Amino acid sequence: MSRSFLLCLTLLLIAACDSIWTPFQETNPTSCVANPGSCGLGQFCSAETHICEPAKLDLLAGEIGGAGNVDEIGADARFDTPYGVVADGAGNLFVADTNNHTIRKVVVSTGAVTTIAGSAGSLGSANGMGTAARFSSPSGVALDGAGNLFVADRGNHTIRKVVVNTGAVTTIAGSALSQGSTDGTTAALFRFPNSVALDGAGNLFVADTGNHTIRKIVLSTGAVTTIAGLAMSSGNGDGTATAARFYSPYGIATDGVGNLFVADTENCMIRRVVVSTGAVTTIAGLAGGDCSSADGMGTAARFNRPSGVAVDGAGNLFVSDTNNYTIRKVVPSTGTVSTIAGLPRMYGNADGTTTARFLHPRGITADSTGNLFVADTDNHIIRKIVLSTSEVTTIACSVMYGSADGAAARFWSPSGVASDEAGNLLVGDSSNYTIRKVVRSTGLVSTIAGSAGSYGSAEGVGTAAQFNFRASEFPAGVFPTGIAADGAGNLFVADTNNHTIRKVVLSTGEVSTLAGAVGQIGRTNGVGSAALFSFPTGVAADGAGNLFVADRSNHLIRKIVVSTGSVTTIAGSGMSGSADVAGTGAQFSFPTGIAGDGAGNLFIADTYNHTIRKVVPSTGIVATIAGMAGTAGSTDGSVADARFRFPTGVAIDGSGNLIVADTGNYTIRKIELASGVVTTLAGVAGQAGVKLGTLPARLSAPTGVAVLPTGKIIISVARENAILSIY
Repeated sequence: MSRSFLLCLTLLLIAACDSIWTPFQETNPTSCVANPGSCGLGQFCSAETHICEPAKLDLLAGEIGGAGNVDEIGADARFDTPYGVVADGAGNLFVADTNNHTIRKVVVSTGAVTTIAGSAGSLGSANGMGTAARFSSPSGVALDGAGNLFVADRGNHTIRKVVVNTGAVTTIAGSALSQGSTDGTTAALFRFPNSVALDGAGNLFVADTGNHTIRKIVLSTGAVTTIAGLAMSSGNGDGTATAARFYSPYGIATDGVGNLFVADTENCMIRRVVVSTGAVTTIAGLAGGDCSSADGMGTAARFNRPSGVAVDGAGNLFVSDTNNYTIRKVVPSTGTVSTIAGLPRMYGNADGTTTARFLHPRGITADSTGNLFVADTDNHIIRKIVLSTSEVTTIACSVMYGSADGAAARFWSPSGVASDEAGNLLVGDSSNYTIRKVVRSTGLVSTIAGSAGSYGSAEGVGTAAQFNFRASEFPAGVFPTGIAADGAGNLFVADTNNHTIRKVVLSTGEVSTLAGAVGQIGRTNGVGSAALFSFPTGVAADGAGNLFVADRSNHLIRKIVVSTGSVTTIAGSGMSGSADVAGTGAQFSFPTGIAGDGAGNLFIADTYNHTIRKVVPSTGIVATIAGMAGTAGSTDGSVADARFRFPTGVAIDGSGNLIVADTGNYTIRKIELASGVVTTLAGVAGQAGVKLGTLPARLSAPTGVAVLPTGKIIISVARENAILSIY
């Protein structure tokens, strides 16, 4: 075969390959720059290559870590307020993942997390296999030697059994959703049981928190009896059986020789119950509820809402001292109390020894090899403590929050985003009470107004100013802190908990109050402080000197003339509803986010209606453009068929599309206003937890969205304490 023939064949193959790949790339390398809308779903017009490339979710600032429901390994797993934890002796932990309403398993050696029963986000009381079963805020867990897990299903007022190797769930005591204090078998009732413990002799003990009692279940018969305390009678007195008093006991543990130890939470004491007699004594803490922090012996020691207890093989008692953010050790024979991890009243999420920090630790368990495992509840992580060294490590999930500026920046519940005229990012860092700036070219973060950890309403320059918009929980996650730039160097902030609208001059950091009266709730129109708001959350500037406000708890859309501070209502009756009519006849249900399109139209994330609304300010006409009022879902498709779940943030891109933070679905959605089509850009409905990379990737309750001049979409993820981007 000649060289000339091979050369010709090679050229033909190259030409053929070019013809094959041409439909998948831009024929004109500048065409997508000139027309970003030419890129398809899941693509992005690259500023570097000028062609449509697969879009990706990336970390822009902060550090990923927070609540969620993801089954992954180590730091990639996500919990949501884990409470009870128990070790099985074979290197596994079982966790009551309270706010996910699930039971999870953690392999300690690898950090691998799986869900063995329940379905994340779906609460109920159904028995069944694995994910078909339902729980309602499960809290305490206990494990027997036969592979059965017992669960205090707090929200259902029942005690459940989970067969670990099959996931089969049954109810062994109590009646779902029926509160009471009745003893018996099938007639037995509980009131918010919070913790369970086994004695190895076939008995299960329950801290029946809402009844202020300690109950016993004979597993072979299902018979329930009250062994200490008197139902619905709180107190702190020692005594025998019903003569003793508890006050919301949360934690319970057995020592194997006939004693129960109880974290008597609201009394801030540790109590002992002799099972055979019902005799109750206080072994540490002071009767009368002196809730503070002190090591010492017996009544000289102090706790602050202890909620978890565990006993090791040597008979030592370990306590999660929840509101002190510490782990304590109690020697039952002497009542001697010492702190082994954490620092009183110093919360955080750090590993280490003396530097270790916790945030409301609750569930605690000991294994047979000298380790403690702690459900660090409000950090949403599982921690390990080596007792011989006091070394604390995180074995599952991760959380990173703080207020640091610079390249290694930290945020705390960042929930509102906007861009200035230079394309830099501005962030409402809710739980730090600050306004932060991210330089687009370098990623460096600085604080331009407010002082981390200091909330208030003070006007002033930079750190002398104060805000009060700490993130507030709601069914979908966190209310966004509404911020909007006007293109003239000013930033406007919905200072939600002050019920005011603030102005920040970006060049100087000077903060002033534009409208509303600090601490005063109302719906009055007027000028400046004569106008009143109720938890405003969204703001949008129109470039003509007007500001529009989603006045959330008033169910109104308001207008402010910036030059005068004059406030008027342009839509909404002040009553929750979904009516599409003009002006004050319209109804909204907790509208949260707001954006303008530059053509005189406003778009509203009508959060509790699960819809996207359009308002024409000049006429007050209101229309629902996507979703169905009162019907939550995650369906894509036409605007009539599409469904949303607690949308909060909205923004307009350069092609006239509406970008929506669909918070309750953990997704970012796109509404093509011209065609009326809704698609999901990023995230997977029902899966909470950030996973970076090629879309759809994964998100966790996004709240704020903004679109930069380049077309890059910016997302604030308050639960993850991070700012993300789609590009």
